[in-house]
Amino acid sequence: MDARFRKIALALVGILVVAALVTSKTFEAEIIIAAPPEKVWAVLMDTDSYPDWNPTFVAVSPSYALGKKISARVMKPDGAFIDMTATVTALVTNRELRQSGGLPGFLTYNHAWLLEPVNGGTLVRQVDIDRGGFLWFWDSSWVEPAYRRANEALAARVLTLLNEK
Repeated sequence: MDARFRKIALALVGILVVAALVTSKTFEAEIIIAAPPEKVWAVLMDTDSYPDWNPTFVAVSPSYALGKKISARVMKPDGAFIDMTATVTALVTNRELRQSGGLPGFLTYNHAWLLEPVNGGTLVRQVDIDRGGFLWFWDSSWVEPAYRRANEALAARVLTLLNEK
């Protein structure tokens, strides 16, 4: 009986590990900004100014560079902070900034800022794909609203800078 119990327990642990690895959730937020992608990109790349305008990603350092590890401080709507470390995995000027990090099996994330020229400006999309067992327990209801706030603040910053010139 003891050996049979161990086999069952091991099988259940295996199932939980596999389930944790394949569990995923996607968060998305988009906005059209009445400015060319180059202007939007310039604001996204100026990480030193994030504390001045970004209500979600309140600090990012160092500046984005392909393959670079960055530290980001995210402010939740309740004022609590989450400090994260990510690696920049894609950096296509005026088009795409992608970063990923986390602990495989527990929680990993792949966050992207995607810019697309459209009639009247730039479509800005944030897409974040999170994976791992932590998603079963984590209240992520704040993520998409926070991304929408960041997009709105990005639009305001870009338009303010355009109007200053």
